[in-house]
Amino acid sequence: MKIATYNVNSVNARLPNILKWLEKQKPDVVLLQEIKCEFNDFPFLEIQSLGYNIKVLGQKSYNGVAVLSRYKLKLIAENLPDFPDEQARYLEVEVSAEGENYRVASVYLPNGNPPYNNPDDDSRYKYKLNWMAALYKRAEYLLTLHNPVILGGDFNVILESDDVYNPEEYRNNALFRPEVRKRLWALQHIGYYDAFRVLHNSKIGYTFWDYAGGALHNDLGMRIDYLFLSAKAADKLISCEVDKLPRQSDKPSDHTALIAELR
Repeated sequence: MKIATYNVNSVNARLPNILKWLEKQKPDVVLLQEIKCEFNDFPFLEIQSLGYNIKVLGQKSYNGVAVLSRYKLKLIAENLPDFPDEQARYLEVEVSAEGENYRVASVYLPNGNPPYNNPDDDSRYKYKLNWMAALYKRAEYLLTLHNPVILGGDFNVILESDDVYNPEEYRNNALFRPEVRKRLWALQHIGYYDAFRVLHNSKIGYTFWDYAGGALHNDLGMRIDYLFLSAKAADKLISCEVDKLPRQSDKPSDHTALIAELR
């Protein structure tokens, strides 16, 4: 099973790129973030024509997550359970593949940085920390089900200094602050595995490059998109690679796809 996570930065604006990428890579399961549209505006017809079942949690103009699957899909949760949220950031499904039921979630974790016009406003950072606490609680519960679990998406966290081109520039950024990194490491402490790092201990695996300043050309990127696997899913892991081609296409998202293959 080939599973990918991809922050598309508007599914409709990037649709030609997404369709071309789906036809080329043929992933079995795709976790999308920042679809930036409501349910009724999602391009169901075009994507279904490529053989995908689809579940969507949309929001007008912002956020939004979706799951595409060549296998049978069952909706489990829209938004994190027991965490009231007006923003569409978490979609959990059950994927039935080859006699195994996987719990899979598309995750779009909050950025957490303050508005440009009010740098002293810490409300977004507090929201991020609370959201991560709710995610931890849900991730902990999912391990009790004894199914393979995959949590994938844009986590808006730089885990290590090697995961960003210039760590000093991000010391006070909400993507790299110690409290945030600690909360994401906590997922690994309870039994989740960072699929890319399982196979690539020190390899650069940037998944995001800003549009400005020649960031892509100069490889000034960061690794903020992840596939976290429970032990039962990690035991099936064959490969995990960054696919840079979507970021190199015309009118791309500022993210690119991360793809893992499981037995």
